[in-house]
Amino acid sequence: MNEKSTHANPNKNRTPRHRAREFALQGLYQWLLNNEPASTVVNHIRNAHGFDKADGEYFTELLNGAIAQSVDLRERVSPLLDRPITELSPIEHAALLLGAWELQNKIEIPYRVVINEAVELTKSFGGAEGHKYVNGVLDRLAGKLRVDEVNAGGQR
Repeated sequence: MNEKSTHANPNKNRTPRHRAREFALQGLYQWLLNNEPASTVVNHIRNAHGFDKADGEYFTELLNGAIAQSVDLRERVSPLLDRPITELSPIEHAALLLGAWELQNKIEIPYRVVINEAVELTKSFGGAEGHKYVNGVLDRLAGKLRVDEVNAGGQR
């Protein structure tokens, strides 16, 4: 691919915040599979290659927040699922926890950005169709958590 190509290099377009989300997804994946304490997961991920390019503060807030609120977040997401949350892939599960946490706690981030980020993470790390599932669930959750913002967008 030459410099004048119209296709963007995905590695060049990853902002520190997006990288923080990538590492938080990996941390949640580790937490879901190993049930390790959040502090152990945070310390492990912080030593990962490329972490210096991530927004470390946001990573810590996001990962710790999603783990600390995981019971509440699962209760909010579960009614929107077509199967038990335990039957989701760990990547879908983690992406839904991250997206739900941001929708609930980061009102300054537009809901469409939250959903898009979760979808992109699922495309990068998950199965072939998982991103569509995550998109649909988080879209319905946004309609419940951010009614005014979603209605202002005019598409509901």
